[in-house]
Amino acid sequence: MYYIIDKSTDPQWNLAAEEYLFKKFKEPIFRLWQNGNSIIVGHHQNAFAEINVEYVQENKIPVVRRLTGGGAVFHDMGNVNFTFIDNIEENEESSAMFARFTRPIIDALHKLGVEAYLEGRNDLLIDGKKFSGNAVARFKNRVLQHGTLLFSSSMANLSNALASRPEKFIGKSVQSNRSRVTNIEEHLKTPMTIQEFIDFLHNEIAGKENSGYNLYSYSKEDIEAIEKLYSERYSRDSWNYGNSPKYQYSKVKKFPAGLVELYFEVDKGIITDIKIYGDYFFNKETPELENIIRGSRHTHKSLEELIKKINLSDYISNIEGEEFLSMFWD
Repeated sequence: MYYIIDKSTDPQWNLAAEEYLFKKFKEPIFRLWQNGNSIIVGHHQNAFAEINVEYVQENKIPVVRRLTGGGAVFHDMGNVNFTFIDNIEENEESSAMFARFTRPIIDALHKLGVEAYLEGRNDLLIDGKKFSGNAVARFKNRVLQHGTLLFSSSMANLSNALASRPEKFIGKSVQSNRSRVTNIEEHLKTPMTIQEFIDFLHNEIAGKENSGYNLYSYSKEDIEAIEKLYSERYSRDSWNYGNSPKYQYSKVKKFPAGLVELYFEVDKGIITDIKIYGDYFFNKETPELENIIRGSRHTHKSLEELIKKINLSDYISNIEGEEFLSMFWD
């Protein structure tokens, strides 16, 4: 078991390092890291729809795509990121993963007198306000879960950098990003700096003699591999932004599973092209689902027959077939 405390604050390098650790190591890993001002978008999100483009460009804020699902988040030096990488337990669902990997964080915060708790699919809250969003990815028999910990983040920058999407707030009375989140430092019984907080988490989770974790330092080979990923993927707009969709038909809808955006082309009754975005979680990659649908007739019967042949929740967790099919018609 390894623990890693990264000193880099470059979001592109940090996410390249995360993919490398996830796919190359077999040992359990706990990692603490920070990014400078940046927006980190979910694996299948439409980046252009999630950010305030003008604000991001004016302030030269990097936008970086991660491997995990979920929604876009704003990072700054008032935020601490944590990552757990481990083997998937038998028949373990996403909800169980979130509970397993957020428990050490919650327990550590309780020792500081902060009454944090897990609510919904992936959020950590204090007094009804969110301070941590979490997301997971799977690779073979491995799972990666990471999360944010807002300690002393700028709520103004957070609110300004992320786009406000009305679809996300259906059925909710509060629509302000700023009013729905909180910083941990506001709830501490005894004040501490963010570095003291990082040191505390490290000691509580991995630093004690009986924790089972050993400090790991990157080798020369590790750094070369990470820098290759950095150069070939995480520093490229083609990965981080993708292409802004321009399709004949489009629909955006909020489900319990998350926000889903659907774009598709129809020619002579056939779906000739399709693109799916969203902040949903997944076990299988969305392009595989797109390939299954591409070429189908644009009729309820044809699409229903396709969907019945697969486990749709592998691609968009916790969504029903009829919910998904409803997006193909007005």
